[in-house]
Amino acid sequence: MSSSSNTAAELNPRTTKYEFFGPIGAFAVSFGVPVTTYALYFGCSEQAGGCHPPIDTEAVINSLSSLEWWKGLFDKEAFVAYFAWYAFTVAAWAILPGDWVSGVQMRNGQTKQYKINGFATMLLALGLTAGVIYRDGPAPLTFIYDHWIGLQTAALTMSILQAFYVYASSYRPGALLALAGNSGNFLYDWFIGRELNPSIGSFDIKSFNEVRPGLILWFIIDIAMACEQAVRRGGTLADVTDSMWLVLAFQGWYVADCLYNEPAILTTMDITTDGFGFMLSVGDLAWVPFVYSLQARYLVFNQVELGPIYTGLIFTANLLGYYIFRGANGEKNDFRNGRNPKNLKFMTTESGRKLLTSGWWGLCRHPNYMGDLIMAFSWSLPTGFSTPITYFYVAYFLVLLIHRQMRDDEACEKKYGKDWHKYTQLVPYRIFPYIY
Repeated sequence: MSSSSNTAAELNPRTTKYEFFGPIGAFAVSFGVPVTTYALYFGCSEQAGGCHPPIDTEAVINSLSSLEWWKGLFDKEAFVAYFAWYAFTVAAWAILPGDWVSGVQMRNGQTKQYKINGFATMLLALGLTAGVIYRDGPAPLTFIYDHWIGLQTAALTMSILQAFYVYASSYRPGALLALAGNSGNFLYDWFIGRELNPSIGSFDIKSFNEVRPGLILWFIIDIAMACEQAVRRGGTLADVTDSMWLVLAFQGWYVADCLYNEPAILTTMDITTDGFGFMLSVGDLAWVPFVYSLQARYLVFNQVELGPIYTGLIFTANLLGYYIFRGANGEKNDFRNGRNPKNLKFMTTESGRKLLTSGWWGLCRHPNYMGDLIMAFSWSLPTGFSTPITYFYVAYFLVLLIHRQMRDDEACEKKYGKDWHKYTQLVPYRIFPYIY
């Protein structure tokens, strides 16, 4: 075997440990995520007569056995609109100015450059949306509510196409593979992501999908749901309920904050560790915009008036979550960049790396997750308590973050060895102080 082959094998070792229970789990998630996305619509929509449980099993069987129902999943207008939206975000990435920021050094010694202009892309999209509403009123945005299933199917189609493309392109010479995505099993590698950073020239596919098409579309969908409600209640945005405004403000701020702080994603596991496959593509493009906007869609047909007291309490809960989330991330980013303005305590590992043991990071090992979960709960509170389905996001997000925390702790244990055990004694709680 040649030395170049040996080098390639050393750089891209065969994956020996499965996540998600291996190929069976990969199949279950690949099948389950699209099914759940559709189920959240057909189980909680105006067409379904509201939100259930209980689920009308007979109605589900009748629908699935109907050819017309399956045809309804594919909407030509919706497909054109979605792919035009995706093309718009790509064009905005290419045309709008933005800084080029260095990512984390990869194991091949290289450092990728990422163009940062997601916030500018969002502002452009919101500006165009505001222009349409100013000129024609809220009615044009009701297209999204009327063509929901078609748009969702188009996003899923794009997710599948991208997953196949990046899997096929990962076999080109010199590709840097994800350590978890080189098992040799097609289904598993296609799902988990075989290549670490698939790119087309300077266009990084993974980081682009992480914060552009799906994330901004989530905010646009929320605005469209407010427009749909406005049309039903009198025709102007002044007719929108306080509950809808809360959801729009909370989720819109979350999206804007993420895009404004876009460089922060470059140190996340999604970018530094995970490959880009169907797991991330369907999450970024279909799950985020069409599941995370469930509360806004629910408030279209189940309009809730909260009043000033409940509005204030819910707003305070969201503010608390954001304060924790942003404060924790601010401490971490300062410390990683060699700054410690709060004089936080830390321990130094044998490798010379430093781990925070005070401030937010002294309360628990993932205080940013705690803030994120408080915010997620506050997003669902405006829908009231008539159905548990609008709290699906909170339950899902809790499971997601616990899984992510377990993966992160496992990686840190390998990285720091016995020092990690010392650290966990200093900071024993994982996400919730005195609880978990």
